[in-house]
Amino acid sequence: MEIDVILKLLAPIFTGAVGLIVKGYIEAKPKLILYLVHASAIPLNDEKNTNVNTHSIVVRNTGKKTANNVRIGHNYLPKSYQLYPKLTHEVKEGANSSSEILIPTLVPGEEVNISYLYFPPDTYHNVNSYCKSDEVSARPVSVIPAPHLNKFQLVLIWSLIFIGASTTVYAAFLAILAWAK
Repeated sequence: MEIDVILKLLAPIFTGAVGLIVKGYIEAKPKLILYLVHASAIPLNDEKNTNVNTHSIVVRNTGKKTANNVRIGHNYLPKSYQLYPKLTHEVKEGANSSSEILIPTLVPGEEVNISYLYFPPDTYHNVNSYCKSDEVSARPVSVIPAPHLNKFQLVLIWSLIFIGASTTVYAAFLAILAWAK
């Protein structure tokens, strides 16, 4: 067999193997995502024109491992807050009225919604500060509603990515062979 035929056969196999190894390495840990779901000021329509501010965040473990000691930091933790679903947590007070909510574990796929209620001049910018676990820091995500791709579109996209990666690996093999001569 010619070396060119061997390289054409090895390129997709090599690409697939590397892809699986990288996927396993990336997914073999917790992955915390922090969503700011909403923030609003609600008028009470009373004689004092009082407003009440509210916002919600969602912390979700989208990884493949359990996140341990999830800490949600606050510059200021309002007295009126609620976790849903109700789960075991602890509030640790810090300096200068800072505090953090400590959740012992978030298993893969688990999420917790935290809703806050407070009065001006405080806004959601003043409340939350960070979110992290023993393993990773949470990645904040801006939520924009968008339709999901159907299975055909996903298969097509991943097939094209695989073909492109295999072609790149094949070209790299050819370049290495040309350089070695």
